[in-house]
Amino acid sequence: MKTLVTGGAGFIGSHLIDRLISEGHSVTVLDNFSTGRIKNLDHHKDNPNLQIHNADISSFEKIEKFFKGIEWVFHIAALADIVPSIQTPLNYHKSNVGGTVSVLEAARKYEIKKIIYAASSSCYGIPTVYPTPETSPIQPQYPYALTKNLGEQILMHWGNVYKLPVISLRFFNVFGPRSRTTGTYGAVFGVFLAQKLSGQPFTVVGDGTQTRDFTFVSDVVDACIVAAQSKLQQEIFNVGSGRAVSVNHLVELLGGPVIYIPKRPGEPDCTQADISKIKNILNWKPKVSFEQGVPILLKNILDWKEAPVWTKETIQEATKEWFQYLSVKA
Repeated sequence: MKTLVTGGAGFIGSHLIDRLISEGHSVTVLDNFSTGRIKNLDHHKDNPNLQIHNADISSFEKIEKFFKGIEWVFHIAALADIVPSIQTPLNYHKSNVGGTVSVLEAARKYEIKKIIYAASSSCYGIPTVYPTPETSPIQPQYPYALTKNLGEQILMHWGNVYKLPVISLRFFNVFGPRSRTTGTYGAVFGVFLAQKLSGQPFTVVGDGTQTRDFTFVSDVVDACIVAAQSKLQQEIFNVGSGRAVSVNHLVELLGGPVIYIPKRPGEPDCTQADISKIKNILNWKPKVSFEQGVPILLKNILDWKEAPVWTKETIQEATKEWFQYLSVKA
C-alpha cells in the first residue's frame, strides 16, 4: 500500500512507520518537526520506501500534492500538552482543527481509501462511567482536549457529507520508547525517567492513588493497522489496555524516592477505557501489559538523557496558568 503519515517523526507516528515499512508499504511522512525528531526515523534513512517532507499540515496548498496516489492516511500530527494549549489556544486550533481540515480536504481530492485519525481520550474530561465507553459524554477540560475532539467531529462530518472512509481512534495514555521529552511539564513517563536518570525524586501529583489506562505504543500501532485494513468507516473506537494502574504502582516499578506535588484541577482521578467495542468489532486486543512495558522503557532510559529534569519548583512555575484557569469554574 502507498501510505501517508502526518506527524510521522513523532512518538506514535515513528512506531507506526516502523510497522508499515516492515510490512512492505511505501510511506510518505509529513512533519513540521515542532515536536517530532528526525532521529526517530534515522534507522530508515536509506530505505527507498520512505519519503520525509518538512511540511505544516495547516497549509493545504503545501501538503495536498503529497496525497496523490496515496491509499491510506494516518493522521497522527497534533500539538499536545495542556499548559501550552491554555497559553496559546490559537496555535492549537490552527494545528489540530485547521490542520485536520487540510488533511481531509487533501484526502477528499485524491479519493483516499481509508483515513485513520488519532483522537484523544481527553475528550471525556472527568468521566462519569468507568470503564469509559465511546458513548460517554464529551466534556473536554482544556483547549488541547477541545481541539482534538473538534478534529474528530470534523473527521466524522467529512465522512458523512463527502462519504470519506474515516475511523477515529481515541488513544488512552500511550507510553513506550521515543515518547516526547519536551513540552511544558510533559507526560508522566518522560518526567519520571528524566528524574530517575538524574537521581532526582519522582514528582507524584496528589497522593499517587490516581489511576491511568497506560497503553503500550505497539498496541496502538496494531489498532491503527487493523482499523485501516477493515471495511468499516464512520466509526469511533477507544484504544486502551482496559486496565487502570496507579501512579504509585508506576513509581514502585521504576524504583526511587518520591515527593508529592498538589493535585491538578481538570484531571480525572481515573482513566480506564471500555474496549469491548474494538475487541468485538475489529477483533483487536492489547498484547503488552503495563508490567511488560515499563522494563522496555527502562532499557531505553538513555533516550531521556537530554530531557528537561523537572523539580517541584519548576513544575509549580510551569503550571501556574493551569491552576489559574482550570481551578475556577463559571
